[in-house]
Amino acid sequence: MSSLRARAALWAYRWAGVVAYPAINTLVAIRSARGKEERARRSERYGYASAARPEGPLVWVHAASVGETNAMVPLIKEISRRGITVLLTTGTVTSATVANARLAGYVIHQYVPLDLKTVVDRFLDYWQPDLALFAESEIWPNTIMALGKRHIPQILVNARMSDRSFRRWSSFPNVASTLFENLALVIAQSELDASRFQDLGALPVLVSGNLKADSDMPEADASALMRLRQQIGGRPTWAAISTFDGEEKAAGQVHKALKSRLDLLSIVVPRHPERGDDIEAMFKEQGLAVARRSRGEQISADTDVYLGDTIGEMSLYLQLTEVAFVGRSLTAEGGQNPLEPAMMGCAVLSGGHVGNFRESYQMLARNGSARMVRDTEMLAKGVYYLITNEPARHQMIDAGLQTVHQMRGALSATLRGLEPYINPLTMKARLMPRASANGG
Repeated sequence: MSSLRARAALWAYRWAGVVAYPAINTLVAIRSARGKEERARRSERYGYASAARPEGPLVWVHAASVGETNAMVPLIKEISRRGITVLLTTGTVTSATVANARLAGYVIHQYVPLDLKTVVDRFLDYWQPDLALFAESEIWPNTIMALGKRHIPQILVNARMSDRSFRRWSSFPNVASTLFENLALVIAQSELDASRFQDLGALPVLVSGNLKADSDMPEADASALMRLRQQIGGRPTWAAISTFDGEEKAAGQVHKALKSRLDLLSIVVPRHPERGDDIEAMFKEQGLAVARRSRGEQISADTDVYLGDTIGEMSLYLQLTEVAFVGRSLTAEGGQNPLEPAMMGCAVLSGGHVGNFRESYQMLARNGSARMVRDTEMLAKGVYYLITNEPARHQMIDAGLQTVHQMRGALSATLRGLEPYINPLTMKARLMPRASANGG
């Protein structure tokens, strides 16, 4: 495919969005009705601002979901402290909740505009960012082309390229290079990610490491933590976190397999808390007694499963245990961030489908702080072994803490890469002291 044909393909993508606009509008309305979009702020998805644009330099940071938002917190705070206004966009209600909890006073938050030309143009006309930073793997063709046409530098930070995405983009190399040539810089998580972006036409590319290793977990509510520990008493616990469909059922099967040998409490934290009703019903079908965090239900001696169906309380759940299975890895693919439980003092178990976090798992496994399981039976054996073998459990915990410490440094490397773009905005902000609207 020639460059001309690549641009024709992007033009077709643009017009497909126009044709599909009524269906997209219906989809957004359905998501709003299901609680996946904030009804009162739905207009933001169409590029209409719900906040004033302060004078002075502005950096647009986009982090799609909770993991990306948490990873970007230290970088956002550093930019904000320099007097630069930070506009943060996210794509989910849960990530918006995290942004409000962790970044209040540092950012202006909006929901990310749909990748439709008229919508993106409306968004950019209003906010007029001086720089755009996209977290991890956010590649939106109309947005990238619009920023390129306006000569607004756009940079991928903490960038990663999954196996699946690389195969897909490699099937359309000229389309990829036509898009990626608009990127001023890619700051990649690993050498593998860097080489993949380079193969697809991105230049220049730097390697920083994973920002997630530099991101501290938010503090848990101390009073809530004390109450829950009192309710649990001396019962052994394990947690299945960031679970996807099918993994909650596996957690229930693990609990049933171990219940006769241990007075066990299983803590299950689904990746999407809005699935709480369905998950509770499934556990009850398994004959398990459930207490739900979202309802403020207490853990009793008869409680089998404590369902953590809330947002932004992962620190709380992880401090209730020393053994954590990380989901989206057993019955779903891609994996979830294993560094959070490792830095919170948990031995990590995971399924084998962790391509999105391959390097993190490799480092944890190499140091003996993570173990992979093939199926539910192997997961049950792993949970039992770690609960009943305190020396082995603490050895894994110590190795995890050491591994996370060794992985730190991505924030300083990222800031060094961003200096040519951030420093001029810092100087501009200092000449316009009223421009600091973030309160940072």
